[in-house]
Amino acid sequence: MKMLIVEDNKILLADLTNFFNEQEFLVESAEDFLHAREKIALYQYDIVILDLGLPDGNGMELIPIIRRQSSDTIIIILTARDAVEDKVRGLELGADDYLTKPFHQAELNARVRSQLRRKKFNGKNELVFNEIKVDLEAARVFVNGAGLNLTRKEYDLLLYFLYNQNRLLTKESIAEHLWGDHVDQSDHFDFIYNHIKNLRKKIMAAGGNNYIKAMYGMGYKFTEDI
Repeated sequence: MKMLIVEDNKILLADLTNFFNEQEFLVESAEDFLHAREKIALYQYDIVILDLGLPDGNGMELIPIIRRQSSDTIIIILTARDAVEDKVRGLELGADDYLTKPFHQAELNARVRSQLRRKKFNGKNELVFNEIKVDLEAARVFVNGAGLNLTRKEYDLLLYFLYNQNRLLTKESIAEHLWGDHVDQSDHFDFIYNHIKNLRKKIMAAGGNNYIKAMYGMGYKFTEDI
């Protein structure tokens, strides 16, 4: 899952980045309003952790911009502002949760995962697609009941496909989601092919069907349609 942390406190930003990297999130960061707005305009994120008191603007004003880009992005406000008026305004603008500083990383992580289950996976801890089952809590994948030994990238790739069933996904969008914003400066995205090939091979070796369809010249689609 791809996360953007908007936070002007460099020490806190580094702590949060390290913490969520260890939790297997792909973390991008922005230290001010303008940088955050630029990244939001260019890239898509599954989760945005948003500070309000930024040196060059009010983080609250980023919420409508995020919502115009994607209704699916989870927005969690993380701020020192504890006034009820700020909480109400943030939630009314479209934030999904509001946590005040000081805070415990464990609580923030629990809120992130709760929002992921609710918003991305309909409140479930398991994601099932025909013979494929994903245990989201354990980050394990099963095909016909047998566990698959996937790399982290293969697991994230499968989740990305399952979350975007029947949608055409370009190589650029896959690369950006799994490798981060700066991958768009790459001259080619051929490395994606090997990860998709290996994921497809492991699913089929366990008796699963080939749901990852290559769309010539355009990208890939995860579908049971022929």
